Amino acid sequence: MKKVLTAVGVTAGAASAVLLAPAALTAAGFTTAGIAAGSAAAGMMSSVAIANGGGVAASSLVAVLQSAGAAGLSAGMTAAVGSVGGVVGGVAGWFLGRGKKPPKPPSLPRFVSTKN
Repeated sequence: MKKVLTAVGVTAGAASAVLLAPAALTAAGFTTAGIAAGSAAAGMMSSVAIANGGGVAASSLVAVLQSAGAAGLSAGMTAAVGSVGGVVGGVAGWFLGRGKKPPKPPSLPRFVSTKN
């Protein structure tokens, strides 16, 4: 049962991570039209710009997330997101299956020995 729950967790985690990643990016403020004003993404961009003297580096996390929010996830990003989701789902399935042991079958009645 433990292996089945782990396998189900890996599959569900990977699939849901890939399907929900674009929605999560949009909810955070990384939209197709750019970074949404007043969003978490705007706060991240402001912090990065202040730390870098007014600019945002092209390889920064904010730039990568904005690229994904604007153009969608690349094949590599989809694989990475699916892998992380699979690991998280697998660990969750393993924890759910950890303590589940099959019930013991009923024991046969013991008879009193009549040895002398």
